[in-house]
Amino acid sequence: MELYLDLVSPPCRAVYLFAEALKIPFEFKLVDLSAGQQHSEEFGKLSIVKKVPVLKDGGFVLTESIAILEYLVQKCSVADHWFPADLQQRARVNEYFSWQHLNLRSHCSKVFLLRTLYPFVMGSEVPKEKMDAAVEDMKQSLNLLEDKFLQNKPFIVGNKISLADLVAMVEIMQPLGAGVDGLEGRPKLMAWRDRVKKELGEKLFDKTHEAVLNSSGLQHKMQNNSELQKLKPLFIKYFR
Repeated sequence: MELYLDLVSPPCRAVYLFAEALKIPFEFKLVDLSAGQQHSEEFGKLSIVKKVPVLKDGGFVLTESIAILEYLVQKCSVADHWFPADLQQRARVNEYFSWQHLNLRSHCSKVFLLRTLYPFVMGSEVPKEKMDAAVEDMKQSLNLLEDKFLQNKPFIVGNKISLADLVAMVEIMQPLGAGVDGLEGRPKLMAWRDRVKKELGEKLFDKTHEAVLNSSGLQHKMQNNSELQKLKPLFIKYFR
């Protein structure tokens, strides 16, 4: 089984962490996003979506991180708590998945992109009001994560870690790569983060996030890449 990944991407980190933590055998195939490799002709033959992660299991190709995680759960017969068989517990995991795309994922990613990509694309620092608005949106999503999903439980579904915790945590780590700690002043979420790290393995967790936490290296690579220069019009549209 092959996994096409770039660990700068939160969905890729979720898939990688899950496979590594549960010792699922796979071959790591790097798709360097900062070099524009996702838009290469070779990668396009594998996936017309041109996004990572991608799973290739024999002749079977699967895109979308949530679909990949659920595929791995069922293929590899992992412990039930990751994606519970219980109807209501599984519904809670799926509820979080449905919510996070346009909330926590969107808002954390925007903070990261404004800090790291905006100067490269727009040729100037991000305006303060734009940055402040993005951080405020992120804070509102973190409030909902804490008040609705985590509440007073050790993990989102209950007493044991699930895919929901994994998917949430990799998104929360993204703004750290831009110097913004969304968990600052949130002791409940900080304690939850520590529990998630312990369950996954602290060394594995830290190693997996090395690339995103080195955003200065990422910016340098982007500035010197001709393929990404071609994509500037798409980025400009996003930032306006």
